[in-house]
Amino acid sequence: MASDEGTVRVDVWIWSARLTKTRSAAASAARAGHVRVNGDRAKPAQAVRPGDEIRLRYAGRERIVIVSRLLRKRVGAPVAAEAYVDKSPPPPPREAVAEVPRRDRGTGRPTKRDRRELERLREGRAGQPPGTL
Repeated sequence: MASDEGTVRVDVWIWSARLTKTRSAAASAARAGHVRVNGDRAKPAQAVRPGDEIRLRYAGRERIVIVSRLLRKRVGAPVAAEAYVDKSPPPPPREAVAEVPRRDRGTGRPTKRDRRELERLREGRAGQPPGTL
């Protein structure tokens, strides 16, 4: 399962190290330009060696890891955590992430008045009376 010699495809390693949920998600991220190996954009089949730095933008977060061990197959989380050194910035606190306003379940479609209030909130005219531009 784990090996210290040779190379592994970058999409396989990212999936094996549990940085993405599926190998196809890792390959899609690489094709979209969200994976960099040692500062260069990586294609899914690019080879990875121990000591390489991988930058991955996935699920709204940037991960920066240094490969310490090659993995060819998906392993458990404790073993996967030993395969890299994580240099990623901490995730943003939950308060910093903007909340999307949600309607209560079962209240139906917004009325015309509700839609106009939502439009005013989005445009930054929340304090103005209706009918004013």
